[in-house]
Amino acid sequence: MAVHLMDRALLRSLVFACAIGMAPDALAAQDPPAPPPREQEPLITAVTVEGNERLEASTILSYVALRVGDRYTPALADAALKDLAATGLFSASRIVFRDGIVTIELTENPVINRIVIEGNKRIKNDKILPEIKLAPRQIFTRSKIRADVARIIELYKRQGRFAATVEPKMVQLPQNRVDIVFEINEGPKSRVQKINVIGNTLFDDETLLRQMVTKENRAKNFLSSGTSYDPDRLAFDQQKLRQFYLTQGYADFRVVSAVAELTPDQRDFIITYVVEEGERYTFGDVSTDVQLRDFDSEALNAKLPMKDGDVYNAKTVEDTVEQLTELAARFGYAFADVQPRFRRDPEARRMNVTFVIRDAPRVYVERVDVNGNTITQDKVIRREFRIFEGDAFNSLPVARSAARIKSLGYFQENFEIRQTQGSGPDRVVLEANVEERPTGELQLSAGFSSAESILFNGSIRQRNFRGMGQTLGLSLNYSNVTQSIQASFAEPYIFDRNISFGADVYRRDYDDAATRDADSSYRQATTGFALRLGLPLSEFSSLIGSYTLNYDEVTLDENTYFADLDGDGENTCEPLLAGRYLCDAVGNRLSSILGLSYNHSTLDNGFRPTRGRRVIVSTELAGLGGDTAYVRLRGQATRFWNIGSGFIGRAHVEGGYIHNLERGETRLTDRFFLGDPQLRGFDIRGIGPAIERIELVSDGDGDEEDGDSTREGLGGNAYYLGRLELEIPLPGGARELGLRPTLFLDAGSVFSLADPALSSSPFPDGRFIASRDDRGRALYSQTYDTNGDGVAETITTIARRAPDGSENQALGTTIGPFRERYVGDTWRPRMSIGAGINWNSPFGPFRIDLAFPILKEDADDTQIVSFNVGTQF
Repeated sequence: MAVHLMDRALLRSLVFACAIGMAPDALAAQDPPAPPPREQEPLITAVTVEGNERLEASTILSYVALRVGDRYTPALADAALKDLAATGLFSASRIVFRDGIVTIELTENPVINRIVIEGNKRIKNDKILPEIKLAPRQIFTRSKIRADVARIIELYKRQGRFAATVEPKMVQLPQNRVDIVFEINEGPKSRVQKINVIGNTLFDDETLLRQMVTKENRAKNFLSSGTSYDPDRLAFDQQKLRQFYLTQGYADFRVVSAVAELTPDQRDFIITYVVEEGERYTFGDVSTDVQLRDFDSEALNAKLPMKDGDVYNAKTVEDTVEQLTELAARFGYAFADVQPRFRRDPEARRMNVTFVIRDAPRVYVERVDVNGNTITQDKVIRREFRIFEGDAFNSLPVARSAARIKSLGYFQENFEIRQTQGSGPDRVVLEANVEERPTGELQLSAGFSSAESILFNGSIRQRNFRGMGQTLGLSLNYSNVTQSIQASFAEPYIFDRNISFGADVYRRDYDDAATRDADSSYRQATTGFALRLGLPLSEFSSLIGSYTLNYDEVTLDENTYFADLDGDGENTCEPLLAGRYLCDAVGNRLSSILGLSYNHSTLDNGFRPTRGRRVIVSTELAGLGGDTAYVRLRGQATRFWNIGSGFIGRAHVEGGYIHNLERGETRLTDRFFLGDPQLRGFDIRGIGPAIERIELVSDGDGDEEDGDSTREGLGGNAYYLGRLELEIPLPGGARELGLRPTLFLDAGSVFSLADPALSSSPFPDGRFIASRDDRGRALYSQTYDTNGDGVAETITTIARRAPDGSENQALGTTIGPFRERYVGDTWRPRMSIGAGINWNSPFGPFRIDLAFPILKEDADDTQIVSFNVGTQF
């Protein structure tokens, strides 16, 4: 039956072939040949793992697609090897198939024990380690170490060290662990050897080089940090060039190319700029298109800084946008949008500008948020705001609020008040996002001053005590001239009212002898306290009342300046030895002083101002109790200017007058004195009324002539002082070192003193004045062996003769012939010019001044160089 059916099927095929005209042999040709017999792929009967130490076999098998019961193929094995390599866990892998068993042979990557960096001096570990991928307890891979080497080299390139090389090394440890060592050869810093500018015809190369941050490696630029090559700086300099040309009217200027090439020795770079300067443009039609209410376009047009025909300046356009935005903000439009619209006329080379001020709603303050304060109480910050919730927005009180908060000194220097959109288009939220910085200060310093010799200072102060804005401090100072200790407290808002309170308790010792080589000197010890109460009169002005109680002790060395010339047996201050003015000053006095001062300040920063003015006028009245009575007036005014380009100008004037309310002259310790440091170029108390004591010497013919002289400053009842200073900016490198040079002109005088009584020696041949004890007995110096041990000792005794009968040496002072003259009491100014430099050195603050007197009196004491240096630890 099966054969019959097959015959019938064959018959039908033949009939069909005949019907379409095909021969039977043609039909036979169409049948494909039977495939050859095919062997089936072998089955996987087992999968094993060899060489694994840390990883479990089951974990490794989960990474591959080889399973028992599957057919093994080379393609499947290749895929498994790729999967294993992708894990990054193995340094080598191989798959062996034999008798149905798949064996995966592995070598695991080691585990990193530690990362060691050697040879790095310019970039420390804390800068490198965060930038690399390898880390302890991670799996080592060669791809990661190659990437880390490239990253370290890139870090050195950023610092201009293009010759830096990094060689990674691997130290094998037990248990398949390794230490990775990066050996760094930092190489020399790649400098900019030359900067070429091609295509400039309007400005010379030197002018263009001054606009760039990058500088050529020349001796004149040794303080600049811009002599090293930095690709980011290269791009920045292109923008600086464009900005410069845009300020000069060349609106079509462009930098065609900027190429940095290594020198043949592969150490330095040569930079070449190719520029197209284009044509110079002038301003054409300049106008405003104001869409805000209450603004008059015609009035604004008249006040625009640029006029038709002026040279085009892109910086002027930017400044005008800022000024118009600020003007709109002052009228309550916090979100006013000011956009300049340019219409260029290349044929006439004119730039037409329209400042479009788009419509915006008036804005009100919805909320004031204070964020970031963890120590400072909210009220300390909020009380400095000059705009509050519900007020119409105005940028002036916002800026003033930011300045007041910044002047507290509790927060970051770049503090600003942010303005964000409120719940509606006419609402604004003011955010004071503060970053607190330490306000406690512990300072110990030692140094040397040309005026006071060795200095030691110590202080502890908290400027934000308990987070309430209070100041609490204790300070101690010691030098050859002054010693002092002071405790102070200040509360800027007593009882949460805008009234300030302060108190000081102090002890100050002043030694006049240490200020200079002098034949006579005194010591003044002042113990007292002061109370202050301040009341604001306006945003920028305040009135401060004070009360001071001082107990002064003025003393002289009795062994040196006291004598018994009248023979009454009592030692008293002898004017022939000390001078009449000092003898009058000796004694103890109590001073009760009421003070009142008016302060006005618009300085932009209370710590280091750059613009604004400060005026202080004060008066003091002594005599409501105590032993002294006088009226003292003082006034001073200071003005700062930000001249531009980093130059800061300062002008300062001050003056004072004291009037004694009792009979006689004012006390020596109450008068005004001038000299270093107030008037540079002159010694401490080196100008003004003084007594000059002149020694008389014999000329050999029986006559006397003037010999050496000493000057004793008396101070004055009136003084004035003026100072002009210019702070000069330095290039980036010097500025980073904290160097701030200044040029200055100082002028002033102290004067107005009643002519003192002068003395001359009543002993033409000299006179020996014996020192006496408190009972009036003459004193002698005795030197002999008092104990019989062969050692001579010196003692002071009242015995004229020693026990052995020898004459003891009388103690005392010999007054030679002398005369005194009164000098220096004139209002005529003393003047000096000079230069100084402040340096925040690694050893502490350092200042040196070089001043040259150009106007002086004959008896003035001058001093060319003065300096002060200290260190903190």
